[in-house]
Amino acid sequence: MAGVLDGVRVLDFGRYIAGPYCTTMLGYLGADVIRVEKLKGGEDRYVYPLHHKEDGSEGEGSLFLQVGANKKSVTLNPAKPEAKDIIRRLVQSADVVVANMPIQALKTLGLDYDSLKAIKPDIIMTSISTFGPSGPYAHRGGFDGIGQVMSGAAYFSGTVGNPVKSNAPWVDFGTAIISAYATLAAIMHHRATGEGQEVEGALLRTGLTYMNGLLMEQAVLELDRVPSANRVQTSAPSDIYKTKDGHVLTHTVGDALFGRWAEMVGDKDKWVNDPRFRSDQSRGDNGTVIGERMAEWCAEHTTAEVIDLCEKFGVPAGPVLTPRQALEDPQVQAMGDLYPMDIPGVDKKVPIAGPPFRLSKTPGTMRVRPPMLGEHTDEVMRELGYGDAEIADFRAKRII
Repeated sequence: MAGVLDGVRVLDFGRYIAGPYCTTMLGYLGADVIRVEKLKGGEDRYVYPLHHKEDGSEGEGSLFLQVGANKKSVTLNPAKPEAKDIIRRLVQSADVVVANMPIQALKTLGLDYDSLKAIKPDIIMTSISTFGPSGPYAHRGGFDGIGQVMSGAAYFSGTVGNPVKSNAPWVDFGTAIISAYATLAAIMHHRATGEGQEVEGALLRTGLTYMNGLLMEQAVLELDRVPSANRVQTSAPSDIYKTKDGHVLTHTVGDALFGRWAEMVGDKDKWVNDPRFRSDQSRGDNGTVIGERMAEWCAEHTTAEVIDLCEKFGVPAGPVLTPRQALEDPQVQAMGDLYPMDIPGVDKKVPIAGPPFRLSKTPGTMRVRPPMLGEHTDEVMRELGYGDAEIADFRAKRII
């Protein structure tokens, strides 16, 4: 089945997550994505290595595998003068260029929008940085955690005096998805007008977007909320609770849900008629009182019993799973979002997350496994018009 981006070529000069996963999203929709990386491979290729090569060096890691499906791999040394012609031909063959690095690094490599536009006037350039192109920090580099801590998220996720960064890199993945969304808009504009444009994403912008509700409240009411770890401050009982054999999370929002929760734990009239618990916010303000009752109730049951009773009374709840348990969970398996793939050098099939969306007419697809380093260099070079002798010479000179 044809993808909506069939015929669109994307050059991926990205590193780690924000840039590469942006192009992965486009690749799910059918785009021809070419990952361009250093001759030895980018450092991001070997994060969480799943195997070792014959020479003992680390092989492909799970981070790269997650963002590498449906791509071709080309190696290139951009510091070599001859690489400029290769980059020029690559850009001329492409519709979109994606890179996540500071603006000065883009200019040094000739990957800034002005340089690319000089090669191909209708190119779409998607640049992703930590702080964007303006402001006192624009020259700084950074990673996911910077967006988490500078948006207020890490402060509010911990406890007083102990900020906590999420292990899941939500700023990186969020920026990637937002940038892919914006790139799709630029592609639609190009199809309507023939014009290219620059798309710009920033990690801190994503963090501020996700935290905007709390930031608005602070700006208007100046409450200076302090963190409460897993306890939600705008409803209750919404927290993680210990059971006889594990932990569960419940999230109770709205009067109807609160009433069903009160019926489940007993003494319904006591809870629903107490003026302290008249609304979600008032219940959040008195969340420790409600939470104490929920903690007592959960401690009397196993995790399975809590989940079953919550389902019976219509109270949203979920068990806290280890990574092993998550892989084994029947709902995770039934959803079919993890694609077992054969990766050279890895003894077991690797469950790689596929498209995080569903389309009934033009579904996203996992067409091919992530590429090995430089796997498609010769193929792409021939497409660009280089002969076998030139390709051999490039390789001898360590250009490719």
